[in-house]
Amino acid sequence: MDLELLERTLADAGEPAFRARQVWEWLARGAADYEAMSNLPGALRARLARELPLSTLELREESRARDGTRKALFHTRDHRPLEAVAMRFADGRRSVCLSSQSGCPLTCTFCATGSMRFARNLTASEIIDQALHFRRTEPLSHCVFMGMGEPMLNLDSVLEACARLPDIGISHRRVTISTVGWIPGIERLADSGLPVRLALSLHAPEDALRSELMPINERFPLSDVLQACRAFHARRRRRVFVEYVMLAGVNDRYEQALALARLLGGPGEAVFKVNLIPYNPTHAAFRGSSRAAIGSFKAALTEHGIPATVRLTRGREIDAACGQLAAAREQSPSAAPAAP
Repeated sequence: MDLELLERTLADAGEPAFRARQVWEWLARGAADYEAMSNLPGALRARLARELPLSTLELREESRARDGTRKALFHTRDHRPLEAVAMRFADGRRSVCLSSQSGCPLTCTFCATGSMRFARNLTASEIIDQALHFRRTEPLSHCVFMGMGEPMLNLDSVLEACARLPDIGISHRRVTISTVGWIPGIERLADSGLPVRLALSLHAPEDALRSELMPINERFPLSDVLQACRAFHARRRRRVFVEYVMLAGVNDRYEQALALARLLGGPGEAVFKVNLIPYNPTHAAFRGSSRAAIGSFKAALTEHGIPATVRLTRGREIDAACGQLAAAREQSPSAAPAAP
């Protein structure tokens, strides 16, 4: 829902200001059409149905995996593609993975989105409409900004969308915003006051390898990024998640686990928790680490005082797992790259 357009449409119709709040409350509860909004006058419902689309996004395709994961491919009104994912967990969690950009300008070598042509930042309404799409079929409890794009390059819209999430049922403490290490965004997020979690895509324990995998490391090297994360923790008192995708023969050796433990540890520190991510196949020429290698890596971290878990892989067969989101096949031929 384009919430600014909603307010203008209602004002043009001579409706009182509280009507916008009523419409939003229905949307946040999962209303699938205006007809369900029973406390709005019938004539107004009919007018809104004619003049104002319920979503800023057009659903182009939706896939469902055996584990219940759903991936939706959307187009914006100017034909920019993006994908979002909803995941179900055995403990009752219902989590959505949202995109903040169409494509991504940062070209991490192992990530399918990085191979897409970057289109533009998404608006707050386009971000929240991804969550509302899934809310129409089931309640939601958690949100991660780990879909397409770098959230810190579109932080105004991300934070504006975050402000709406509690209405949908997702408290700020159950929201995680991921970054490749864009330090100005980390600092702004710390200043925002929102009790959201920060996740850092790290993927290598030293600068040379990380720069090969993630060119952004040339601009924001590891020492500076980790200093910013420690400052975030000091301000917000929330542990920082470290995302580490496991690549066979690249970053999964025992000595690299020890280097990572030294990098993240410190006297009396409890700042970081590592999520080890089994690599999910993309176009890139990488292989995923074996279960044994991942287990040994995790054991080395925990033995040296760094808490670590292995992330469950969900939705792999529909290309909905971590690092697999890529809608390049749906990119409009007329869509030209834009600057971030």
